[in-house]
Amino acid sequence: MSQPSHSPHLSAWPWAAGAAAAMLLITIGVRQTTGLFVAPIDMTTGLGIASISFALAIGQFSWGAIQPIAGALADRYGPGRVMAIGLIAVSAGSALTSFMDSTFGLIFSLGILTAAGSGAAGFSVLMGALAHRVPAEKRGLAAGISNAGGSFGQFVFAPILQAIIGAAGWMSAMWFSAGAALLALPFAWMLRKPANAPVPSTQGPSNLKGAITEAFGDRSYLLVHAGFFTCGFHIAFLVTHLPGEIALCGMSPTVASWSLAIIGLANVVGSLIAGWATGHYRSKHVLFIMYASRTTLIGLYLIAPKTPETFYLFAAGLGFTWLATVAPTATIVSKLFGTRFLSTLFGLTLLSHQIGAFFGAWLGGLTFVATGNYQWMWYMDAILAAAAAITNLPIKEAPVLKPQAA
Repeated sequence: MSQPSHSPHLSAWPWAAGAAAAMLLITIGVRQTTGLFVAPIDMTTGLGIASISFALAIGQFSWGAIQPIAGALADRYGPGRVMAIGLIAVSAGSALTSFMDSTFGLIFSLGILTAAGSGAAGFSVLMGALAHRVPAEKRGLAAGISNAGGSFGQFVFAPILQAIIGAAGWMSAMWFSAGAALLALPFAWMLRKPANAPVPSTQGPSNLKGAITEAFGDRSYLLVHAGFFTCGFHIAFLVTHLPGEIALCGMSPTVASWSLAIIGLANVVGSLIAGWATGHYRSKHVLFIMYASRTTLIGLYLIAPKTPETFYLFAAGLGFTWLATVAPTATIVSKLFGTRFLSTLFGLTLLSHQIGAFFGAWLGGLTFVATGNYQWMWYMDAILAAAAAITNLPIKEAPVLKPQAA
């Protein structure tokens, strides 16, 4: 059931979208730049690319695994507390990483604490928080604005962290990330559940177990999971191993950091356009275009000469859809099942995304160790992006749950 437009919480929705954007600016900025640390950590600890990639792959899975748990806690207790705990975990994990010299230590600090904390202060909880404050017709735009903040965070953090790594070492860069995470705590307070907030939707079952059962019995919801799995695979491969690919081509770490920054900057525009498009077109068609474009871009990259300009153009094209998939995906889930348990149900789709991300980050490291390059991963990346595009077409965006009888 849509909220009345005169609700004081809904009338102030731009402030909520801005707070969510600021939150993601920091958490995504920290999380999406971990690829810059792979080579420096390897040089300091001698753990090897495969071991470090495995720790980051665990982080990809942890970020996804926490999403439905954090979403369920936010649905029950409100998002503010959940996000605050997540930010403290991000700070602690980043700080502890500078003391770790074993694979197990990296798994604990980067793979569990930092990643799970970022997930608790991430998309599933934020989408649910916005659902309490944003009118239905503006939710796609609000999601686009919040995603743009996360993308801008990647643009800001990549060159800053690379500069700190070059000037003071990767440990100092980790301490910078730890401090930055704590700066987002005021935004968690701003996005706390209003004391008199109405229930955002009465569509579907009145309990969480019933909502999950209904969701996994729906074909469209399963297709959303399948598409998001492949999306996670190729994004995690790129964010983890693009710096390594650039190094293989004989270019400096500066090219890698600016490539990641360009991805973030391009996605500011892409997220805003995706948010607008979600309010005007079928979300599944928006997703189809995004994933199909990634297949095309990877194909063009494989045949292009490997120069800094090639990587910058590739990053700009890829970045246009980087996090922009979140808004249409969350919109499909809310159309299917309403917003009452959106944090949980969208959190489960993010778990599928991150299972794919685990394999993208891990297999990238294994492929490099086995072959000395990432060629086979690029082929797999293109194939899975095409599969994600096709998977979205049969999705039905009409609500599938009948209103609960009184």
